[in-house]
Amino acid sequence: MSDRYKMIGNHPFFISPTIVSWIDLFTRNRFCEVVTNSLIYCCANKELILHEYVFMPSHIHLIVQSETGNLPAIIRDFKSFTAKQIIKILLEEQGDSRSEWMLRLFKYHAKYRKQNAEYMVWQKTNHAIELFSPKLFEQKKTYIYNNPVKAGYVFKPEDWVNSSAHNESRLQNYLYGRLF
Repeated sequence: MSDRYKMIGNHPFFISPTIVSWIDLFTRNRFCEVVTNSLIYCCANKELILHEYVFMPSHIHLIVQSETGNLPAIIRDFKSFTAKQIIKILLEEQGDSRSEWMLRLFKYHAKYRKQNAEYMVWQKTNHAIELFSPKLFEQKKTYIYNNPVKAGYVFKPEDWVNSSAHNESRLQNYLYGRLF
């Protein structure tokens, strides 16, 4: 297996966990809340350091690192937990055609992966890029901030609610509170 996207070491990493079939899951607030709550939990209990983030409709971009160098396990647990919570919400919404459509796609993708019993929400790869220099870190931070602008969703980075560029988000307030 290639070392190209492996998260080895204590440096920050830019990662992009993506929903299978690029389903626009994060257009619904309840799924953003699942991810937000899980990131807060991982920061508080699993030694995750979250530097920057943005939730796009079908994927998230994060700059993260681990105090212990155990980032792959943290991200694995994060994706596993959030997938279960997302499926639970979708199953509770039986009768909603969009929820049923997503469940069918998640079931379809799980059929071809031995690790997924019934549903597969996240793509397996995270496309991790090691940020070994301050210049590279700033480049990816700028990319995260400008991603919603470039996609045409907002005019200014701080207007995208689910982003570290937005000062009023619950996740940003949690991270700010940990620093001060």
